Amino acid sequence: MLSRITGLLRETLIARTFGASELTDAFNVAFRLPNLLRRLFAEGAFSQAFVPILGEIEAKNGPKASFELINAVATLLFWSLLVAVIAGVLFAPVLLILMASGFKNASNYEIGINLTRIMFPYIGLISLTSLAAGILNTNKRFLIPAITPVLLNLGMIGAALLLAPYLKEPIYALGAGVIIGGILQLAIQIPALKQIGMLPNIGLHYRTIKAAAQHPDAKRILRLMGPAIFAVSVSQISLIINTNIASHLETGSVSWLSFADRLMEFPTALLGVAVGTVLLPSLSKANASNDLEQIGALVHWGVKLTFILATPAAIALFIFSIPLSASLYNYGKFSGHDVLMTSYALQAYGVGLIGLILVKILAPGFYARQDIKTPVKIGLFVLVFTQLSNLVFVPLWQHAGLAFSIGLGACLNAILLWIGLARKGLMKNSGQGWLKFLAQLTFSLSFFSAVLYFGAHQHDWINLRQTPILRIMFLCGWSLLAASVYFLCLWITGLKFKEFLKHSN
Repeated sequence: MLSRITGLLRETLIARTFGASELTDAFNVAFRLPNLLRRLFAEGAFSQAFVPILGEIEAKNGPKASFELINAVATLLFWSLLVAVIAGVLFAPVLLILMASGFKNASNYEIGINLTRIMFPYIGLISLTSLAAGILNTNKRFLIPAITPVLLNLGMIGAALLLAPYLKEPIYALGAGVIIGGILQLAIQIPALKQIGMLPNIGLHYRTIKAAAQHPDAKRILRLMGPAIFAVSVSQISLIINTNIASHLETGSVSWLSFADRLMEFPTALLGVAVGTVLLPSLSKANASNDLEQIGALVHWGVKLTFILATPAAIALFIFSIPLSASLYNYGKFSGHDVLMTSYALQAYGVGLIGLILVKILAPGFYARQDIKTPVKIGLFVLVFTQLSNLVFVPLWQHAGLAFSIGLGACLNAILLWIGLARKGLMKNSGQGWLKFLAQLTFSLSFFSAVLYFGAHQHDWINLRQTPILRIMFLCGWSLLAASVYFLCLWITGLKFKEFLKHSN
């Protein structure tokens, strides 16, 4: 919650200071490059391969064996990242054109290259942070890894406020803020790792590196990372294509998508990432003892919780898109036109929000069983589907068409993952209680939607710019009223929230 709130503050500050301009387009594309590699090598492929095997070694062989594995993996990761960072800084122009070929002849081309070089070392910092997070999560220490995104946001906010006024090109302050945030994210992990006696020893000599590469369980992780990288790269390839398409659309398109994406990520990270992070170590241990019933129960718990919390969030993004965009971004250089363009992307993302969150909850069901090939096959199919959808929806809705295609692809991905888990016998008794649950949900959501729709049309949200405090009060008031009506209706229909607490344990 803290990371999402500070993330919104960060985006509000960027919107107010720079608007949706060529400069913010350049920053968002440049920042996407280290983010892409972070998801590819760190939070994505790495954690999917590392956490299940570390959990297995911890359960079967104890902490000494798991610490040896941690040292081997940390050594290999460190040296691989060093090579990747050097290559990224040297070949920044090539990477920028791959991401946004529409920038080639634009005035923001040089700024984009410079920002890429400034921020690329973040991939090294955040990847080592992800290693630490995997170790801590496996040991059921979730607080420190969960709070690290707050430090990135604070680093960027601090740099924008304190450093930007002194630079000839203020946008470079955001790049510096990313690096400051990355250093803070890694530094905060070190005391937590020391506390549990799991601070890695990184090998600096050839013999140590060679021994790390020959560690049998490290080899298993590398073998799993192959298909895992491919699995994660499927969605990242789609992201590259979409960014490239957006760079050829109206100036500001990349930024409108980014601002909408930040609001969409609020429920995605708050629920999808949080539940997925907690599920993976528990699923891995259940798989180590071959407890299929427990795996199924954990996945069902995550899916039902998603429906209860993510469905109203998706409806809110769709119905309340203008109030949200206006209240959070409509200041300084962020115009009323920018609000409308961002709200269109937000509505499109809202259509696929449940799918985006379910993917993060269903996928660990495969990763816990060290099955990464199935998500790869599904991801390839979804990639093709998403890009074919772009051919239809981008000409119709421009940048919002890109967001809509991503949402549809995520929903298809979630459906196929569910079918895959069911075929493996992990979704037994999946029909049990679902009809009643969906009826309770539908009844409650109808009242929730009615309140939001009424609130969205009671005020001229863009013209309320002159009274921002009043606008935020209206936003909070209607949101609180809608949420209260929703949970009251769930309670009236007999939904027992204590059941979710029981299953979560």
